[in-house]
Amino acid sequence: MLEELITTARRVYCLYRVSTLGQVEKDDIPMQKEACREFVQQHPGWEIVKEFSEKGVSGFKVSAKDRDAVQEIQRDALQNKFDILLVFMFDRLGRREDETPFVVEWFAKNGIEVWSVKEGQQRFDTHVDKLLNYIRYWQASGESIKTSVRTKTRMEQLTKEGCFTGGVVPFGYRLEHKGRTNKRNQDVGDLVVDPDEAEIVKLIFQKYLYEGYGAQRLCRYLTEQGIKNKKGRNIPTTSINRIIKNPIYTGVIRNGDSQSDVLTDLQIIDEETFEKAQQLMEKRVTRHNDVPLNTKGRSLLVGNIYCGHCGGRLTLTTSGRKRVRKDGTVIRETRARYQCHYNIRHPGECDGQSGYGVEKLDKLVDQIIRIQLGRIWSAPSQELIAKQQAKEVDLAKSKLNLLNEQYRQKQREYQDLRAETIKVIQGNSRLNVDLLNSLVAETSEQIKQLSWQIQTATAELEETVQSASQVLREYDQLIGWAEMYDNCTFEAKKMIVAQFVKEVHVRRDYEIDIEFNVSFEEFQALYLDKEPEEIRGRRNDTVLAMETKTRQVV
Repeated sequence: MLEELITTARRVYCLYRVSTLGQVEKDDIPMQKEACREFVQQHPGWEIVKEFSEKGVSGFKVSAKDRDAVQEIQRDALQNKFDILLVFMFDRLGRREDETPFVVEWFAKNGIEVWSVKEGQQRFDTHVDKLLNYIRYWQASGESIKTSVRTKTRMEQLTKEGCFTGGVVPFGYRLEHKGRTNKRNQDVGDLVVDPDEAEIVKLIFQKYLYEGYGAQRLCRYLTEQGIKNKKGRNIPTTSINRIIKNPIYTGVIRNGDSQSDVLTDLQIIDEETFEKAQQLMEKRVTRHNDVPLNTKGRSLLVGNIYCGHCGGRLTLTTSGRKRVRKDGTVIRETRARYQCHYNIRHPGECDGQSGYGVEKLDKLVDQIIRIQLGRIWSAPSQELIAKQQAKEVDLAKSKLNLLNEQYRQKQREYQDLRAETIKVIQGNSRLNVDLLNSLVAETSEQIKQLSWQIQTATAELEETVQSASQVLREYDQLIGWAEMYDNCTFEAKKMIVAQFVKEVHVRRDYEIDIEFNVSFEEFQALYLDKEPEEIRGRRNDTVLAMETKTRQVV
């Protein structure tokens, strides 16, 4: 009797699957396992010989060919190691309508019965069975797509509402429970600023933006200062780059294409500082002349200094030598020079010097920059500049309003002439046809001209408004440079010079031409404008504050 039971026992493989690891934590797989085991107990002669668990595997996104469990089960089926494949529901096998129905049919053709705790056995005795098999997975695929759309939509809504939707908590923040729960009534954490880490974020932006530190140099600096991440490890360069690029520090939560408004409670870096950092990063990749790639060297100018004779770029070179004092002490000295590369490679073709001492040339450039920044400091106040800019904008608006009024007047005249045409046709007008046609044509042409002038004036107004904003931003930046130049670190000074100075051309005997990046025409126009008496009196004692080009002859 025992031998008969052993012979007739049916071997069962069980497959359990959840799409996300989060479901594992919610005991989804244990629930499937318990249901399958109870189902087997209800069928005398069935015996579970092996169980497979797939954790965090999407039945819609992942093909059966890429699922190790399915591949192993198929290999065992070919070796006749089991008789029944049991799942909690058929969609645990997959949700791809173009693949899963044929996987199920493959098992049936190879002598394996496919069962579901909830839906029974999937048979293939008739064409109807095959059709129902396909329909089942077509519906499962559709449900998967619908679930994905609903999830994506809800995530976008939560993001726009300023809620953290999961993932790695950004450096500078921590999660805190504030009473928000999910659909399962479980507590959900919200981002709050971590004060200690926030200071480190500010330090990173400060060093990157104003002292020219790159990610590698920042990594070394933070390591030397003993600054660690949440796990107690050094902050790597990849994390530093992510910090600089992440808009979360401006108080904006972003998820894909969705983002929240600015959440002041989460703001660590102001938007202007963040945008400057993005621009600096872009310039370092595409426009090396605007900012130095690094500020480690002790030369003030790198990349924006040229030979005034041949126009070739000067490169920085260093050389070392030993000097022995009378007491036998050996002193190692480093000599740095800006060298004309063209002069060295083409002797006799450039009549300038082959090189210039870094210390001497930098000192001359530094003096000129100090003079210029001092003049900028003596420039009119921002309030006066704002008034001047507002005056220009108002003038452009007045011009546009006048043209619009003239256009409306000509439109009324045109309509009156059209009405007069009807009277001419009816014989009730004192105007003749030729005169009326001439007036209509003339008015129509005037309307066309006014329309063109309105378009031009509208464009001029937009340009004036943008220019006014740019001038004010430029003024703020210049004043900031003027305030900090004398007392900032050399790295910060080098960053200021790189953005303030466009090109330095040096000729024999250290004759220097400096062309500045910043446009001063707006400020010059302001000085030439009619000013209050106290401003005019002060200006009489001050050299013109802004110049587009400055020459210093030594």
